Amino acid sequence: MKWTRIAVLAVIVGLGVVLSFLFDLPALLRQLLGWIDSLGALGVVVFIAVYIAATVLFVPGSILTLGAGFVFGVLAGTVWVSIGSSIGALAAFLVGRYVARDWVAGRTAGNPRFRAIDEAVGREGWKIVFLTRMSPIFPFNLSNYAYGLTGVSAVGYFFASWIGMLPGTVMYVYFGSLAGNLATVGAAERQTGTLDWVLYGVGFVATVAVTVFVTRLARRALNNTLTQPLNQPLETEQ
Repeated sequence: MKWTRIAVLAVIVGLGVVLSFLFDLPALLRQLLGWIDSLGALGVVVFIAVYIAATVLFVPGSILTLGAGFVFGVLAGTVWVSIGSSIGALAAFLVGRYVARDWVAGRTAGNPRFRAIDEAVGREGWKIVFLTRMSPIFPFNLSNYAYGLTGVSAVGYFFASWIGMLPGTVMYVYFGSLAGNLATVGAAERQTGTLDWVLYGVGFVATVAVTVFVTRLARRALNNTLTQPLNQPLETEQ
């Protein structure tokens, strides 16, 4: 069983390394989005599967999130990204809990922020997961695996992640919807007329304002929790 876990982890890490070093990931993801756009209804299934795989393999999802806005539009793009990112986060969480526990523990042992989160999650469970998802200072891909080491339940983790990621998802999908073509997704701003910029600007500023406001509230609450004494016995969430 131990060697099986090591083999699974080696495959995950190996694929991530190969993708990072052998390919121009942003360009590859844009080409993939173009292919998904040509698939029609099937493209939704492929997009969600790709997003899940990217999350598990530590591939940054910003291009995919932005591209969803261009390919599917704001509403549908938000739904599909939300599904893909939430399931991907849960998949990485389960890998961290049942497959790669020793490796993840080694990666996070020297990080005082993750140690604080570990103890805080033991006391607060899904609440801390929700707050860290609202705050952009915590790395999404690594934290998915790290939470697998904590006592938070898989169900609580899934729903807290899903709800906590929604504001940021809406903002990035909306921004991606402004792109003139897939080649500019994540690389340049859309070229539009004055009226377009006025209309898009109002909506974008409103989205950013709401996201920033909620993020500040989450960061303040998170900091208050992490500054509490961390030597109290942990109470694992059932």
